[in-house]
This record gives sequence, structure tokens and C-alpha cells, in this order.
Amino acid sequence: MRVTSSLRWKIALTTTAVCCAVAAVLGILVHNVVARQIVGEVRKDVDRDLDYALAQYQYGTSHGDVNVALDPPELPEQLRKLVARGGTGSMVGQQAGKPVMWAAAPADDKTLAVWLPYESTRHRLRDIDTAILASAALAAGVVALAGLFLANRISRRLTTTAAVARRISAGDLDARVGFPAEQDGGDDGNGKDRTGGTDDSAEDGGRRRPRYRDEVRDVAQALDSMARSLQERIEAEKRFTADVAHELRTPLTGSLAAAALLPEGRPKEMINDRLKALHLLTEDLLEISRLESGVERADLARVELGEAVRRAVAATRLEASVRVVRDVVVLTDRRRLDRILANLLVNADKHGEPPVEVTVEGPVVVVRDHGPGYPPELIEQGPQRFRTGDPGRGRGHGLGLTIVVGQAAVLDIALSFANAPDGGAMTTLRLPVGRLTGAS
Repeated sequence: MRVTSSLRWKIALTTTAVCCAVAAVLGILVHNVVARQIVGEVRKDVDRDLDYALAQYQYGTSHGDVNVALDPPELPEQLRKLVARGGTGSMVGQQAGKPVMWAAAPADDKTLAVWLPYESTRHRLRDIDTAILASAALAAGVVALAGLFLANRISRRLTTTAAVARRISAGDLDARVGFPAEQDGGDDGNGKDRTGGTDDSAEDGGRRRPRYRDEVRDVAQALDSMARSLQERIEAEKRFTADVAHELRTPLTGSLAAAALLPEGRPKEMINDRLKALHLLTEDLLEISRLESGVERADLARVELGEAVRRAVAATRLEASVRVVRDVVVLTDRRRLDRILANLLVNADKHGEPPVEVTVEGPVVVVRDHGPGYPPELIEQGPQRFRTGDPGRGRGHGLGLTIVVGQAAVLDIALSFANAPDGGAMTTLRLPVGRLTGAS
């Protein structure tokens, strides 16, 4: 949510900044044009008065309808120097503490100057600047709201798409974004839409694509397509695994029975050993298929966790020590819990190094060895079928830990894989606290 909020505000702020920049440039241009026009009109009037005053001066007459003076002390120094060089000009200055527009020209050895009030002109320019600023602020506000609205729509759809992507990553392959397809004007069957225009949409695998592109919708549809394709492939893999395991089960059972009739000796032992390994692999595949189908249900009963762990460890006949720090009575499926512990101990015995330690502390059971530890990809992604990760962990089919994950999900046990700080693989089982019924 933080990312999309940042994106939303970035779009809104960027749109507002661009609008403000454009408004500032346009405002400056409008101000310059209008100011040049208004000030030009005042200059034209004061220049006309100057010509009139010069004519009156030459004829030695004077009329009181023009503000005129010879060498006035308040004449701007820059304008005075210009006249001293024989030039004629005009500029804004002060006269009697009020803003005026001066115009001056040489008259004999003196400076003849006229002036017009300029305060009303300044008020007009100030009013125009205020109007320009108000218009720019209004435009920036409207554009900011429009940008925020548009960015919010994009943000919400990106948030939905990201949430679906996280659900798919977590294993929910049924999750879909499901944005509805955009509607166009329809097709009358002759290549034109119902509005009379040419239909710009194209056919894509029997589905009509919208007339206009929507990149967010494209991403969402690509995500849905990816999830659908991934789900189909995984379902096909599950069906194939289950079918193969089921088909192998019957001939394997017959082969084991036939091998029992062979005469005693090394060949019989080798055949029985390979057939039993293949039989166990087939049973593991069938168990994984049942777990992944979601039909497995736990047969819950009251179990003393510490004693159940001791018995499960003893049943494996593997060298492992059990330490019960604090025992509890839980509701769980004893057979499935035994299966989980047996697979963890077999994995530790096959891929790790002794000593193998099992610790029970309340509803938490920790199984660890002192071998090379779990590979990083297993810790990050979890166990996967037919992938054993680091070659240092030994050889195998990668089914034991996959079964552990599936059985733990049936029992609502929180399962985590890690490596101990001092070396060795460490698996932690956390039984649901809500199923605790008391302590022994």
C-alpha cells in the first residue's frame, strides 16, 4: 500500500508541478504582452503631450492642460542624462511622491519634461497579475484533483493486481484479478460499430480486444493468464503423478509377492531391496497426491506431546535424543504427527550428521542435526518434489519434506525451516495454541 500511495501522490504532484510550470510560463507571457500594451498606451499619450509642449515652447506660449516643466528636480537622473546627450525618452518615476510617466526632450540648453499620472496604470497591471495568479491557481487545483483522481484509479487497480500476485505466490492459484473487459460501441456485423464509425478493435483468439490500450489492464490480464496456465500445468502434473503411482502400485505388489518365492541369496536381497524402495516411492507419491487434493482430514485425539514424540523417535530406530523441557496435552492426529517426525528424522539421518536432537517445549517441537544445513533455496521457497537442493545434503527424491509440509498443513501446524547458528538443519513445529487443553 505504501508503494501505490507513493505512486498516487507522485503522479498527482507531477501533474500539478507541470501545470504550475505551464501556468507560470503562460502567466509571464500574458503579463509581458498586456503590460507592454498598457504601458505603450501611456507612453504614446505622454509622448504626444511632450510634442505639444515642445511646440508651445517654440512659439513661446503655454496652456495649463499639460503638466510641463523646465529642468524639474524630480526628473529621473537616467532620463536627464539622456536629454543632456541630445536624446528624447520616457520612463516611470516619482513626482510629488506619486508615480508618474515622465517624458523629456532638450529645449535650448534646458530639459523640457512632461508627465502623466501612472498610479491607475499600476493598479490595472496589479489587477491583471492578480487575475493571472488566480486563474493559474484555479487551473493547478483542478488539474491536481483530476490527476489525483486518475492516479487513484491507477493505484487501486495496481494494488489489486499486486495483492493477487502475492496470493498466487503464496500458492492460491485460483486467485484472479478479473478486471472486466472494456466495452466498445458494438459491431453491427459489417465491420462498423453501432455509432456508425469504423471498428478499430481487433480479434485476439476469438476475444475482442478493446479499441484503446490500457497498460494496467494488460498487466492484470497477463497475470491472470499466467496463473491460469500455471494452475493447468500443476493440475496436469498432479494428475500424472497420481496416475503413475496408482498404475505402478498393482504390479509392484505382485512383483514383491513373486520376489518372495525366489530362493534365498544375494540376488533375492538385491531385488527385494530395490522393489521395496520403488514401493515406498510409489506410496509417497500417492500420499502427496492425496495431500495436494485437499481431501485429507485429521482424526484428532488428546495426545501427550512429549510422550508421543518419544514413541515416534523410538519407532524410527534411528539414533536421536529427545529432551522434553515442558510437556503439554494437545489435540492432534497421532498417526500424522508420527509421519511428520519420522520423515524429519529420516531426512536428518540421511542428509545431516549426528547428533540428531529433538526438543519439546510446550507446543513447540524442534528437530535439528549438525550437518551442512538446509540449502538457501529450501529455506526461502520451501521443499519441492524431486529437488533435494544442495548436493551436500545427499541424494534423494525430495518427497520426505514435501510430505511433512502437506501433513503439517492438515494438522494446522506452523512449520519453519532454518539453519542453526552453530551449524546444522533445524526444523520447528508449532502446534496450534488453540488446541491446547492443559498441561501435564
